[in-house]
This record gives sequence, C-alpha cells and structure tokens, in this order.
Amino acid sequence: MECSPPDEVTMTRFNYAAYRLWRDVRGQDMIEYALLAAALAVVVAGFLPPAIMPMVSTIFSKIISGFNAS
Repeated sequence: MECSPPDEVTMTRFNYAAYRLWRDVRGQDMIEYALLAAALAVVVAGFLPPAIMPMVSTIFSKIISGFNAS
C-alpha cells in the first residue's frame, strides 16, 4: 500500500492548525502558576528539617497511592 503525498488543502489545514496552536495563549497563566507552585515546593522542601522529612514523604506517598487507586 502506497502513501500518497498530502494534498494542498490538507497541508493548508495542518499549517493553520499548527499556527493556531502556536499562537494560542489560553491557559498560559495556569501553567505559570503551576511552575511557580512547584518551584516553591522544592524550595520549602529544601529548608525543612530532617526530622520532618519522613512525615512529608509519608504524606506524598499517600497522595500518590490515592491517585493510583482511582
């Protein structure tokens, strides 16, 4: 079975869809807030005393196991 090259209409639609996807900025704020929250979590975790870290690790393990259960 041979693959024929895409016709001009298909390529035009693809180019337009790619352009719209590239220029779309909706949701950009949410991504920025998520990155900021992740960076803040890493910084806070770096300053936690070693005595608290096992408890934090247990909490994150329970959260992850809850996601895996569903």
